[in-house]
Amino acid sequence: MLRADSLACRVYACGKGEVEQLKKALEYDPSLDKSLDEEALRKLAADPEKSVIFARQEYGLREGRSMGIDSDDYYLYLKATDEFLAKAETRFAKEFKEVKRATPEIEQKVIRFIEDEEAKANQGFGAIFGGV
Repeated sequence: MLRADSLACRVYACGKGEVEQLKKALEYDPSLDKSLDEEALRKLAADPEKSVIFARQEYGLREGRSMGIDSDDYYLYLKATDEFLAKAETRFAKEFKEVKRATPEIEQKVIRFIEDEEAKANQGFGAIFGGV
């Protein structure tokens, strides 16, 4: 079982021009793709870049302005192991021109925004199910 403290959070900026392509990459899970046979799945699993499956990670993609960031960019919050993040960055570099790691200032702002959003959602669920 993966411990939560073994995960890291990173934020990547993506321009409007590639956001739809990024969304597709984030949502795609080859194990759910009915067009792939077992051999194709084995080949994907053996390829370090293609085995980067974002759909199995914790992530969020938000427009900068919705988080109070004065930018037309979108920001990808990704929480995963350091090993996965390293492979993800390699994949980003090969498949995307506009996906880059956010500046430390923006990264902290996005992480804080996402974590605050999650905390509020958890409080809401607690209230619904008889919690605080």
